[in-house]
Amino acid sequence: MKGRIISSRFLLIYILFLQVTFPVIGQTGVKAGKDYSSLIKSYVYNDYKKMFREGGGALKYPFLTPGSNQYDNVLWDWDSWLSNIALRQIIADVGNAQDSKEAVAYEQGCVLNFLNYGDWDGYLPIVIWEDSNPREIKPEDIYRINMHKPVLAQHAAFLTRLQDGNAEWLREKFYHLLAFVNNYKTHHRDKATGLYFWQTDVAIGVDNDPCTFFRPDRSSASIFLNCLMYKELMAMVYLSDCLGLKEVGHEFAEDAARLKAAIQEHCWDERDGFFYSVDLNLRPVTNKTDNTLGKTFVIHAGYPRDYDCLIQRIEVWSGFLAMWAGIATPEQAERMVKEHYLNPRTFYSPSGVRTLSRMEKMYSVRASANPSNWRGPIWGISNYMVFRGLVKYGFRDEANDLVIKTIALFGRDFETSGALHEYYEPETGAPLLNKGFQNWNYLVVNMIAWLEDRPVVEEF
Repeated sequence: MKGRIISSRFLLIYILFLQVTFPVIGQTGVKAGKDYSSLIKSYVYNDYKKMFREGGGALKYPFLTPGSNQYDNVLWDWDSWLSNIALRQIIADVGNAQDSKEAVAYEQGCVLNFLNYGDWDGYLPIVIWEDSNPREIKPEDIYRINMHKPVLAQHAAFLTRLQDGNAEWLREKFYHLLAFVNNYKTHHRDKATGLYFWQTDVAIGVDNDPCTFFRPDRSSASIFLNCLMYKELMAMVYLSDCLGLKEVGHEFAEDAARLKAAIQEHCWDERDGFFYSVDLNLRPVTNKTDNTLGKTFVIHAGYPRDYDCLIQRIEVWSGFLAMWAGIATPEQAERMVKEHYLNPRTFYSPSGVRTLSRMEKMYSVRASANPSNWRGPIWGISNYMVFRGLVKYGFRDEANDLVIKTIALFGRDFETSGALHEYYEPETGAPLLNKGFQNWNYLVVNMIAWLEDRPVVEEF
């Protein structure tokens, strides 16, 4: 009897501990989320055509711009891709056949403007300014700098799927897309591991990710980059097939399979149950002689290193992209969600997914514009992409909770300031920077559509 009393007390204490440490999904502001949905829709539906730009100068084709004054009349790589996915949800919600037809030129123009500056070398710019020519200001060594993130084929595949697989709009420029992906494979890929790396820490999208920021050049095999690259290769399979280039598509399918295996081998950490970036900054294994110890011999000849990278156990939100990309196994996804996503000491916050675990020493939510801060603040795009991964692996309750938090976050911003911002403080949801930032924040309407059980527009 005494043993049962002790066990019962222990069980009660344990349950209380779990409730404090790992909050119950669904307790976060359901009513607030539903109340704010209509407010968000009213703003987004009224403003979406402000993304349309007619082109001019260096921009030969009409295109989509992220929407705030800071990004006016500029075409950005992954921004235009993600804004386009939101645009299509808006049109599906409130547009008609004419609205859909009108948007096509601006959407395809995002891809064609970049490919217009393609060449045999495969270099494509990250951004195109209206008043400058990317080829004229191209660096001398294009293979030692970052270029357009590997999302261009994904953008093209998304648009081609909207046209029921008709990719003829892309055929004339498809060679430049092939050269672009080949450039990545040839010059941005570590042959020993099979992983892709950033050339530098400049314009990587997630500006100050500690796995890359101020790290040595060509040393960061970023999980963010590699997950994007896997989806890019799969998009090339689809586009090649749509253009009748089956053998080309087969080669890209093999590349994608090899990359998926490399990510599993090098980036998954069984100890922590998470996908990490890895460090490639290792000295080569050579037969270098040394006599500093008074006798000449080959250093470390008895057992030189037999590993090709070192895992970076830094918890960054982009580890969850392995779920978004479909790389994680169901077992891995379950560990990631239970041990990392749902942990309020790391990623789980009242406003969504912290972009860096709160347990990391580098964690900071200070506002910064150059670089933008990805060391903890809440971004609309990280909330969205983690949400997509949760849905893909069947974590509906967790996805529902994240959608509600995002609706409440953006709804309060519209309510108090009449606009959205670039990123937010995790605990209070207070906006930190760049009022008027539309861009991928508009993907909240895709999340609302999912919550309301309506047709959802998804990225390729």
